[in-house]
Formats: sequence, structure tokens, C-alpha cells
Amino acid sequence: QVRLVESGGGSVQTGGSLRLSCAASGVTGRSNAMGWFRQAPGKEREAVAALYTAVNSPFYASSVLGRFTISLDSAKNTLYLQMNRLKPEDTAMYYCAAGMVDGRLLDPDNYNAWGQGTQVTVSS
Repeated sequence: QVRLVESGGGSVQTGGSLRLSCAASGVTGRSNAMGWFRQAPGKEREAVAALYTAVNSPFYASSVLGRFTISLDSAKNTLYLQMNRLKPEDTAMYYCAAGMVDGRLLDPDNYNAWGQGTQVTVSS
């Protein structure tokens, strides 16, 4: 069974940084991709960044490109999201996800394992 546990959320001011972590277990053989998604109140869940775990070729939503970096430490089974130059519109619950994905890496419907989420709040 896949288990994903996020941490690292918090409250920062505009321009600040945070690093999210996602400790994964049970993903080997059950997923080939992992990603970060977010959901703000009253809005749909949207992709932030994702990658295939076997290759270092991340994909980013246009809204975070150049500010966020996704990375995977395979030895620690931990996915990271480094978030720099944060903006108030980045405020959301951030979720880690894993799945067996064949194309459409940024489509949340392609992921079948989700963490409980970690809140990120950016104040102006």
C-alpha cells in the first residue's frame, strides 16, 4: 500500500521561500510518477509540478515555472518541492501524489495515491 506524508508547509510573506517534503512508502512497483498538486478554497485541484521517478525530467505548471523546483531523493524515498519568490496566489493546500502515469503528467486524474496535504499561506 502506498503511503505519502507531506510536511514543510507554513506561513510566509510575499517573496519568501518554503520547502515541502513528501515521505513515500510502498511506491516501488506501484507508481512511475510523483507530483505536487494544490487546491485553494473554492477552486479545483491543480498541478504544480511532477516527474517520472526513473528520469530527472520535471514538468511544471506555467504559474510556478522559474520559482519552484521539484526533486526526488530516491535513496530516502522523499519528494521535495522548493518554493521561492512565493506570492499570495500560491496560498493553498499542497498535496503529494503518486501514480502509474502514461503521458499527461500534470493531470491529477492520473494519480491514485494522495497524501493528507500541507497548508501553505503567503501573506502580502
